[in-house]
Amino acid sequence: MTWCSWILPTVRRPVLSQGSDDMGLMEQNRRQAFLEKGLRRVAIAVVTGFVGVCAYPVSSHAQSIRIEATTNAIDWNAVALAGGHVFVSGPRWTGFSGPAVGLLMKNGKIEPFPDADWNGWKPGRDATHRFVSVNALHVAPDGTLWVVDTGTPSFGGPPVPRGAKLVRIDPATGHVLRIYPLGPEIAQAGSYIDDIRFNGRHAYLTDAGKAALIVLDVETGHARRVLDNDVSTRARTDRPIVMDGHVVEKGLHQPLLVNVDPLEVSPDGKWLYFGPLEGPWSQVPTVLLDDPDVSSTDLSAAVKPWADLPPIGGSAMDAAGNLYFTNLKDNGVYRRDVSGKITKLISDSRLHWADAPCLAPNGRLWLPVAQLDRLPMFHQGHSRSHQPFLLVSIDLR
Repeated sequence: MTWCSWILPTVRRPVLSQGSDDMGLMEQNRRQAFLEKGLRRVAIAVVTGFVGVCAYPVSSHAQSIRIEATTNAIDWNAVALAGGHVFVSGPRWTGFSGPAVGLLMKNGKIEPFPDADWNGWKPGRDATHRFVSVNALHVAPDGTLWVVDTGTPSFGGPPVPRGAKLVRIDPATGHVLRIYPLGPEIAQAGSYIDDIRFNGRHAYLTDAGKAALIVLDVETGHARRVLDNDVSTRARTDRPIVMDGHVVEKGLHQPLLVNVDPLEVSPDGKWLYFGPLEGPWSQVPTVLLDDPDVSSTDLSAAVKPWADLPPIGGSAMDAAGNLYFTNLKDNGVYRRDVSGKITKLISDSRLHWADAPCLAPNGRLWLPVAQLDRLPMFHQGHSRSHQPFLLVSIDLR
């Protein structure tokens, strides 16, 4: 599941004052009640440009955006809520000076987490115990914070030696519990290790650069690449990313293509849902992913279509199996319920390339607004981003 699960707050540091009422644990019955509570809807037509003309009902519940924090130091694309704290991160290639992983403080400043040395990598320095370029944060079912380090300091560049890794941290103390190296056989030249989800003793990751899933045995630390360059993990050229009315390009007349990127595990742990950033999504039984003896041919044959979603910034799935995702084309946040019905919750220009959402147990969906398509590398060296960058939340109840 993609809950931003919180553990009991044995706090050694202050937390962000804005929205601090969100930092307590909620009772399980109340959590389930609001997640299952239906949202009243009225129908409108939205042209996605990728899945045809779909009727996306708009919730009649008045959604409002609450700004949780702002910064000029990090182009954050990840947020995690754990141990009574709020953590953020942003990749190095965006060019900002802030820490790779940061803890939001009471005064709104961002403190390097777990310490300055972990955030002090520079070219030529050993990357084993330092973050090179972080792309994702996620809270495991046991409440520990996991950091996904792509190991690639430049966009589309190769991982540096010992740079690609997963780092498991106690969020309350900052103690690094374990480092999972992703060697060159896993994080290959051209790889971009993107995101992570958990299922029992296994974790699943996406490689948005080289188009593959990665299966990690959390206990042994052994990792495998699966569905390598499979049709289900490759971006399709007929589904461009359109924002502000224009196709996002990595170079002149070169549309940006992002291979397998978002992923979610079904609440019962039986299915992994995944797809390229541009969609569509597929599903595969986790029992086959977890078995190293299953052949690549048999695994590929077991992949089936799941949802024809448009290009998204990120996703989160609740305990009932509802998928929340950010639609890049209209700066929107949508909900896909277990029946496949899609509801538009909100659309707001301030949510431009809202990235990986994080579900808080009290019913708020946290969203780091990255504006990645407005970075200079996508506009011949000229930035179009609107600063400060926003960290926001919306109430799903």
